[in-house]
Amino acid sequence: MSMVDPTRFHIALTGASGLIGSALRRRLEAAGHRVTPLVRRSAAAGEISWDPEAGRLNPDKLDGVDAVVHLAGENVGARWTRERKARIRSSRIRGTRLLSEALARTRRRPSVLVSASAIGIYGSRGDEILTENSPLGDAAHDFLAGVGQEWEAAAEPARSAGIRVVHPRFGLVLSPAGGALKKMLLPFRLGLGGRLGDGSQWMSWISIDDVVGAIHKVLVTDSFSGPVNLTAPMPVRNRDFARALGRVLSRPTPFPIPAAALRLALGEMASATLLASARALPKRLLASGFGFEHPDLEGGLRHVLRAQG
Repeated sequence: MSMVDPTRFHIALTGASGLIGSALRRRLEAAGHRVTPLVRRSAAAGEISWDPEAGRLNPDKLDGVDAVVHLAGENVGARWTRERKARIRSSRIRGTRLLSEALARTRRRPSVLVSASAIGIYGSRGDEILTENSPLGDAAHDFLAGVGQEWEAAAEPARSAGIRVVHPRFGLVLSPAGGALKKMLLPFRLGLGGRLGDGSQWMSWISIDDVVGAIHKVLVTDSFSGPVNLTAPMPVRNRDFARALGRVLSRPTPFPIPAAALRLALGEMASATLLASARALPKRLLASGFGFEHPDLEGGLRHVLRAQG
């Protein structure tokens, strides 16, 4: 079945209860598509059970689905212990490989696999503009760059089986329901917000609405394959992000958090995420004519926080 056919699709979805997955499921079902979540518990009606750690997934359960969106993975937003880093890596690589191998063994394969990735794959690159054609980060010395490269490579069995594979490289997703913005809201609402470190690092952000719209776009557009940056076209420096959030919340932002304090509290995770600089642009989305609902940060923040209220 061609994914450009404007009929209803049957879409298998991992990470359906997560921040992006839950919003995507609502959008797809509202458009009339059938969504079948893959769950790690016993499957209820309309679900498929799988266990990435144990390597369990019955390919027959995926036979005949039109598309697969794979979003599952361990959250990176907490202090990294050795055990947590192992979970971050294995949850992405094992799950993607298991799913890709199962799809390759189906009799009626899906047209497309949209398998999540992240702009961390580029590493911390200062002011350099990063597009999908930019060199990747140093996998030997940057944990997230290395994980990202293995994560995308784990989808090779699906690619080799002739399935179109798209890797949305997510930036910071703006939603008060979860992720980094949710963690920021309380201190900023209390007037305790501010820049992180010197605030010069670039933040590549995108609204949850545009994430969902972009995933739908790559699902139904056959010309998309490989990496696609899911970031808004106007990244900002961290200090400007803090000021914009303060303005939207009508609060001052007088309390910068020194880089040393972040590293002391959060270790390697702080350097790799909060203090890292990634100025990623959505070159392929823009070239496709995708229209961002929220291209500028302040408008995006006002929208997602108004939607919460």
